[in-house]
Amino acid sequence: MSSTDLPIIDLDGRGGDLRTHRATVARLREVTHEIGFFHLRGHGIAESSATELIRAARAFFARPEADKLEIENTRSPHFRGYTRVGGERTQGYVDWREQLDIGPERAPVPPVPGRPWNVLHGPNLWPASNPELRPLALRWIADATAVGTRLLRAWAQALGVAPSFFDDAFADPDPLLEIVRYPGHDGTVTDQGVGSHKDVGALTLLYPEPGSTGFQVERDGRWQDVDPIPGHFVVNIGELLEIATDGYLKATTHRVLPPPPGSDRVSLPFFLDPGLDRELPRVPLAPELAARAAGVGPDAHGGALHSVYGINALKSRLRAHPDVTEKYHARLLDTYG
Repeated sequence: MSSTDLPIIDLDGRGGDLRTHRATVARLREVTHEIGFFHLRGHGIAESSATELIRAARAFFARPEADKLEIENTRSPHFRGYTRVGGERTQGYVDWREQLDIGPERAPVPPVPGRPWNVLHGPNLWPASNPELRPLALRWIADATAVGTRLLRAWAQALGVAPSFFDDAFADPDPLLEIVRYPGHDGTVTDQGVGSHKDVGALTLLYPEPGSTGFQVERDGRWQDVDPIPGHFVVNIGELLEIATDGYLKATTHRVLPPPPGSDRVSLPFFLDPGLDRELPRVPLAPELAARAAGVGPDAHGGALHSVYGINALKSRLRAHPDVTEKYHARLLDTYG
């Protein structure tokens, strides 16, 4: 599967006549039932916004290591900031990438019994050496949140419920932007840029750098390349939408291979998720759709999937960032790791 046969959904098609709208919604439902991935155009975000953010990201990643480590995520109990190359894990194995994790700008929340995910609330860490990065990243989060909200409303209609069906769960969402650089690698330390996984939240809007390679989707037991299309997002659903539809919508396994030695790639994955203490309502599927729902299995680690997003988010962070976990949250690891 390449960019030529990964389906393309045009979000602008929703604004035309009723027949076009219905066709777009039906196509969205079928694509995410059968594959779980598609290219998105007509989303309304100017390509120049991505170009500016990628340029600012490259300027940051080109800084001396000491500058980047001033905002290393080990300085944040909220899993924000910079992760050095090799500092993240997927399925327990080293990912060969460096990145910035940027979420909502919030004050820390005191611990509350029954809400272990409160540790994820907190401020971002911003590089003093690259002040242009903050406004560009926050604008991207706002714009991508608006696109994701439109998609959620389209999915609701596609599944036969009111467009506002998911609105309450996303009244105060928990978006996350990762600004990622994959350095070229010969595979001697690890063969993964990021290892195979499914996303734990609701939906992902990925903007890969034009001309980059290495993103792969698992389909019918085989890994297949997905090449970027300039100006398009690569969109996939996460496990929360799979849970909400009893497996009718499909969260698909994917991974990123490291680029060849002497090259690199920058990528902008954005995750739109409900509030940490919220869960997506179960969709009352029509009988013909329910008959095609596969049900929900365990997560990628063989554990249970939880409908409350905060538990899934916390588990994911604890596993992915062992240095932060050991420094601040070792007590949570036995229960949620």
